[in-house]
Amino acid sequence: MTTDSLTAKPPVPGKWTCIMHAIMTSPVLLVLIIALSFFWQLGAIPLYDLDEGAFTEATREMLASGNYITPHKDGEPRYDKPVLTYWAQAASVKAFGFSEFALRLPSAIAATLWVLALWLFVRARVDTATATVAGLVMALSLQVAIIGKAAVADALLNLFIALTFFEIYRYYLQPDPKRDRKYIWRAYLWMGLGFLTKGPVAVFFPIVVSFLFFLSELRFSKESLRTFSRWFRALFAPIGWLIFLLVAGPWYLAVYLDDGDAFFRSFFLEHNLGRFGGAMHGHSGFPGYYLVILPLILLPFTGWFLSLFKRYKSAWTDPLDRFLWIWFLTVLVFFSFSGTKLPHYLLYGAVPLFILMAKHRDCLTSRWLAFLPPILFFAALILLPMILDVLIVVAEKPYELALFEYGRSLIDQPYGIAALVSMALAVLLMRWSRPLLWQRLVLVGVVQTLVVFGFLVPRVFDTLQTPVKEAALMAKEMDLPTVVYRTSMPSFSVYRGAITPNRVPEEGELVFLRIDKLSQLRQEEPRLELQLMYHRGPVALLRVHRAD
Repeated sequence: MTTDSLTAKPPVPGKWTCIMHAIMTSPVLLVLIIALSFFWQLGAIPLYDLDEGAFTEATREMLASGNYITPHKDGEPRYDKPVLTYWAQAASVKAFGFSEFALRLPSAIAATLWVLALWLFVRARVDTATATVAGLVMALSLQVAIIGKAAVADALLNLFIALTFFEIYRYYLQPDPKRDRKYIWRAYLWMGLGFLTKGPVAVFFPIVVSFLFFLSELRFSKESLRTFSRWFRALFAPIGWLIFLLVAGPWYLAVYLDDGDAFFRSFFLEHNLGRFGGAMHGHSGFPGYYLVILPLILLPFTGWFLSLFKRYKSAWTDPLDRFLWIWFLTVLVFFSFSGTKLPHYLLYGAVPLFILMAKHRDCLTSRWLAFLPPILFFAALILLPMILDVLIVVAEKPYELALFEYGRSLIDQPYGIAALVSMALAVLLMRWSRPLLWQRLVLVGVVQTLVVFGFLVPRVFDTLQTPVKEAALMAKEMDLPTVVYRTSMPSFSVYRGAITPNRVPEEGELVFLRIDKLSQLRQEEPRLELQLMYHRGPVALLRVHRAD
């Protein structure tokens, strides 16, 4: 080996490589992607049931009644969640008027702040380029983009959970007791706001993960014992808990004074302990459920995530990597053993994956590993008409048959063209060798966002929710007493602008129901004559007369 070969400098990147790097790591690009992922089409589709309908009906009733303490849905107290999301939606509605856009705007803003918090944290710990890449991956991931556009509590909760974890790591890096107090106090502030958003989950994971992380620092030395003891100092910080109580306590006290212990029994025992101990609302799953769902919620970056396992040997030696992996794995293991399983639960532990993918983007070297997941996803979009044709044949329930038939009628030529173009672009990007693999995957993420929220989601929501909205607007125009019958679609009340009891209808009333409930109503109340006023897809609105 010659001396020249030992001292040779690495090749200078070409002009094209430098341009692509500058574009793909530019904060300006991140701003544009945030606008695309969280604000584009924000108010273009109807509210979905159950979740958006339940949250927004409670917000509507809060504004109508002036009761800002106890949320109500269709006249009954709603104890599923604490109050902060309803307050945020109510403030948005007062500022912009009652609309889908205003109701979803708090989630879009929270998701934007969530990305900003991640960007600031990674920029300080690594560098600006890595921070921008992490933000791009997060904003373009399928599940994050979905909850960033949804009028529910999850974007706001994930913002506060992420902020808490970032303060924990900043606290770990600052051993000076006089200078680390601000991180403790801010962590308790974020936990208090999270507790006001969705309850104990905002406190449970930060405490457990921080304990495991500080425990992982424990060695047979006085220095490591001092580091581990700092966890106890933070956990039992009196000012920290005072901040927490000042933030979360007043509303919990107010709801107790307003409703007694009903909220506490329902929320803490049923909706928290009950969800872990058993499946609620049919949301069950096997222990490996999240190992199956994780590749879907990370689309199109599933292969990028899998490439991280190349670094498994060094993951424990780097404190930041270790902290991020403990964060993710704790959430994964906990919810794997929970009785109730929903895809968005895993997002509480997804932020560390976005950071790890950006930090170790050089590990992504296999184009097949990178591109196979999004290509399979786009293939599923292309095959959707055939899938619906099969479902129509095998459907046994009238509701499902009507749903699939109506959905199939909405799969039109523009959708088919969009699905084919997305597949073609993914294949072209896979074969385009000049940009780095991670850069091409980010471009695939843009394609995925455009086709999902520009073509797929509008048709899905048109199938599921447009008939509900149209029936509600008709009932509002007719201005007759209205009930729903054995049907849980609270967005009907939102669009009707009035509380809608769920009971057997009486003479002179309108009744809204799923069509599979119609035969049950006729059997239960044969004396009633039902006049069809509206029927589209799986739902119907009828006027009730007494049979002669």
